[in-house]
Order: sequence, then structure tokens, then C-alpha cells
Amino acid sequence: MKNLIIILFIAAIASILTGYFLDTDYSQKLIGFGVLGLFFVVFPLFSYHRWKDKNVQDYMLTKENLDKMKASQKRTKK
Repeated sequence: MKNLIIILFIAAIASILTGYFLDTDYSQKLIGFGVLGLFFVVFPLFSYHRWKDKNVQDYMLTKENLDKMKASQKRTKK
């Protein structure tokens, strides 16, 4: 998965750079496809890869987590 993300990232960046430096009729399309590839393919794959084994409840602001944060702040102030 990591290698696929890296390859797709390099392909998207190469498409954007090729669109900037080549003076052809379809250079704007290359830039557009590169940006679309980054935001609709590479970023979601990267996000899924980084979050697939995490517990989302640990990062949500629930009553229990707020109480834990308050308790840890009181301990560090002493």
C-alpha cells in the first residue's frame, strides 16, 4: 500500500510539473488531472493507510476524554 501511494504521488506531481513546463494544447489538462489525482486518489489512500488500525474514539472530544485531559492538566500543574 505504501509503495502504491508513493508511485501515485510521484505520478501526480510529474503530471503537474509536465503541465507547467510543456507548452502544449493539453498542458492545462495535465495539471488538472494531477491535482485531481492528488486530492481524490492519493490523499484518501494515504488517510486510510494511516488510520486503518486506529481507534477513532480516542481522538473524539467525548465527556470521558475531556475528563482525562482535565485530570492530566491538574497533575502537571502540581
